[in-house]
Amino acid sequence: MTTAHAVEQAAPGAQRPAAGPRGLAWLYVVGGAIGLVASFALIVEKLVKLSNPGYVPSCSLNPIVSCGSVMDSSQAALLGFPNPLIGVAAFPVVVTAGVTVLAGFRPPRWFWVGMQVGTTLAVVFIHWLIVQSLYSIGALCPYCMVVWVVTIPLFWYTTLHNLREGHLGGGRSLGVAMSRFHSLVVVVWYVVIVALILQAFWDYWTGR
Repeated sequence: MTTAHAVEQAAPGAQRPAAGPRGLAWLYVVGGAIGLVASFALIVEKLVKLSNPGYVPSCSLNPIVSCGSVMDSSQAALLGFPNPLIGVAAFPVVVTAGVTVLAGFRPPRWFWVGMQVGTTLAVVFIHWLIVQSLYSIGALCPYCMVVWVVTIPLFWYTTLHNLREGHLGGGRSLGVAMSRFHSLVVVVWYVVIVALILQAFWDYWTGR
C-alpha cells in the first residue's frame, strides 16, 4: 500500500488525491491549448488596433471589461513587447510537454523542475497583472482572465506532482497531504480573485 493510499483510507471523508502524471499531462494539453488560443486572440486584437487606432477590440464590452484599456497600458508590454507573445511562446511548450507524457515518455527530474520554474514564473506574472488590472489600470481583459484561469491549476498541480515525487528535493509527505484537498485550494484561489474583482469595481457593479 502506497503512502498516498494509506492517507486516503485513513481519512475516508477527504478528497481523492490529485491525478498522477497522465492527469497532469491532460491538464497541460487542455490548459495549454486554451491559454494559447486566448494569447493568440489578444495578439490579433493588438495587431488590428495598431493598424487602426480607432478600432474597438471585440473584447471591450464596457468601461470595466475592456481589452482596449489594458492593451494601451504600459503594463501590457512589461518586457518591451506585448505580453501575449509570452503566452504564444510558452503555451505550446506546455501542450508539447503534455503530449509527450501521454505518448509514454517518462520525463527525468530536470524536465519536471523546468516545468516547475516555468509555471511558477507564470503564476507570479499573472498575479502581478491581476494587481495592475484591479488597482492601476482599472479594467479587465477577458482573454487575460482566461489565461489567469488556466495558469493557476497548471502551477498548482505541477507543484503537487513535484512534491509527491520528490523532484523538489523533499516534501513528499507535504505533497501527499495537500493533494487530499487539491481541488478545494483551486476553488478558494478562484473565489479570492473573484472577491477582489467585485471589491475593486463595486461602485460600477452596483451602479453608484
